Amino acid sequence: MMIVDNAVYVDGIRTEPPSLEETSETVRDRGGFAWIGLYRPTEDELSAVAKEFELPALAVEDALSGHQRAKLEKYGDMLFVVLRPASYVDETEKVEFGEVHLFLGEDFVITVRHFETPDLARVRKRLEGDAALLAHGPIAALYGILDEIVDEYAPVVAGLEDDIDEIEDQLFSGDRGVSRRIFELSTEVMHFQRAVDPLKDVLRSLRDGLIAREEDEGLRDAFRDIEDHVIRVTERADGFRQILQNALTVHTALVGQQQNDEVKKISGWAAILFTPTLVGTIYGMNFRVMPELHWAFGYPFALLLMLAMGVGLYVVFKRKGWI
Repeated sequence: MMIVDNAVYVDGIRTEPPSLEETSETVRDRGGFAWIGLYRPTEDELSAVAKEFELPALAVEDALSGHQRAKLEKYGDMLFVVLRPASYVDETEKVEFGEVHLFLGEDFVITVRHFETPDLARVRKRLEGDAALLAHGPIAALYGILDEIVDEYAPVVAGLEDDIDEIEDQLFSGDRGVSRRIFELSTEVMHFQRAVDPLKDVLRSLRDGLIAREEDEGLRDAFRDIEDHVIRVTERADGFRQILQNALTVHTALVGQQQNDEVKKISGWAAILFTPTLVGTIYGMNFRVMPELHWAFGYPFALLLMLAMGVGLYVVFKRKGWI
């Protein structure tokens, strides 16, 4: 069940051998190349395929353990490629990452998938409609998978962009929870950058290899097109990161300003309330000789003085925007 697809392509035409052994025999007898697709294989299952096609042990170990960055490694005449597909979950504002491992030999390509995407069946179907492209061999399969994965980065970029637009609107609404959202989204953007950025080196190495082998120029142009797409995605992600950093800075400034305004209000009201307290405290000292102690209008005058000073301070602070 771990082999989700097993086919041999001769001059771009598909045939389906019933077993791994017959797949190898078909390639030896008729030429072409084999494309074997595995989905979340166990160690024993992958070891069986590795034994049949003499896959390097270190690469097989990487394919089983997972958690690899995007990379390209060469083992003799064989290439081992790790790709990181991604999808964006808008409800949780999280970027989910998977892994696709590819073993490319002269006459075979083996894909090991640990994630629901990309849909490699769709990739096969698209490539099977272009026999001239499939005639290039395993490198054509790698091109198709790379193209699919990079195309699926577009919805991730769109999802991140939509959430950043929402943050910009939320920033000036006084919502204090926006800082947490900015931080979490910045983390997702950083993880996305780390998944995509190494692809530039992978694609550059692949193009250099095609040039060294004097492969078809059209195929080289196809890889160059994917590389350009990856560069645009990384530039957008870097722009998102800068916007979020600026948003966090602005939010910090707004919170500081809001706190400063609150301090001003507290200070203003404290001064207003302190004024009658000051007057009352002076006349509560109980000295024998004090002005107006025996004045008939002393008490109303003291109350009026308290009120006048409080109103005066209120007007002053109001004009200055403190309250």
